[in-house]
Amino acid sequence: MQGKIVRGVAGFYYVNVEGAGIYECKAKGIFRNRKIKPLPGDNVELTVLDDMAMTGNIDEIIERKSELIRPAIANADQAVIVFAAAWPAPNLNLLDRFLVLMEQQGMETIICFNKKDQIEKEAQEALVRIYRNSGCKVLLISAKQEEGIEELEILLKGKTTVLAGPSGVGKSTILNLLHPQANMETGDISKKIGRGRHTTRHSELFYMGGGTYLFDTPGFSSLSLGEMEKEELREYYPEFFPYTKECKYLSCLHDREPECAIKEAISHGKIARERYENYLLLLGEIRNRKKY
Repeated sequence: MQGKIVRGVAGFYYVNVEGAGIYECKAKGIFRNRKIKPLPGDNVELTVLDDMAMTGNIDEIIERKSELIRPAIANADQAVIVFAAAWPAPNLNLLDRFLVLMEQQGMETIICFNKKDQIEKEAQEALVRIYRNSGCKVLLISAKQEEGIEELEILLKGKTTVLAGPSGVGKSTILNLLHPQANMETGDISKKIGRGRHTTRHSELFYMGGGTYLFDTPGFSSLSLGEMEKEELREYYPEFFPYTKECKYLSCLHDREPECAIKEAISHGKIARERYENYLLLLGEIRNRKKY
């Protein structure tokens, strides 16, 4: 029998088998020997141990088409990163960290600013301007007023999408609008493990029909850039690409170097200054880390 892992908690894996439901499974020891950890999103072969109790064993993990490290999930096609346009004000440094990590992992990303009803049109346009050349599609929605949800649904159709963002931005409201059964499905799993909805910090996968899956991931308040080298960071800013060959030095980090085409592009409004300033903050963080 084949299914897809929708959640992993304390050594148990909850596997959705279409038409049958969710089975509580353990993974065979062979995976530990191979140093393979089953992940939400993994397609697996399983053996049913008890049909009434809906328990089983995972026998094989089918080859992954992709794997994200942060968050740790498999077989995702794209990410939707949700920030509030206001209340709380968007932390653009945190957003840019996430975009760098997604670029690093080769993941297409959609930026979704919720609570557009809380800011003026001019402020909405400013957010779009900052990220218009970032390589990401930018959406402004209002989950409270259910505005923009249909456009988001279209972008999710037929894909497996990671839904991520910091706490307090309305991510749960968006999830419930996109997939009203989410709380019920989570409740079924929570009954099995004897825990409430908000006592775990794990990614969950929801099937929305028509080949569309949605990962709900825990909220984050900080993101580390890991062991990234300072020369690597510039490769994750797509708006830099049209100008890098015009820099005087091929090794230009677009910081203190003279005749830097990136700084020239910023002065002419071709690259958002906010993005560049966050780039410098991240670059400084990498440099300082390497000193110690």
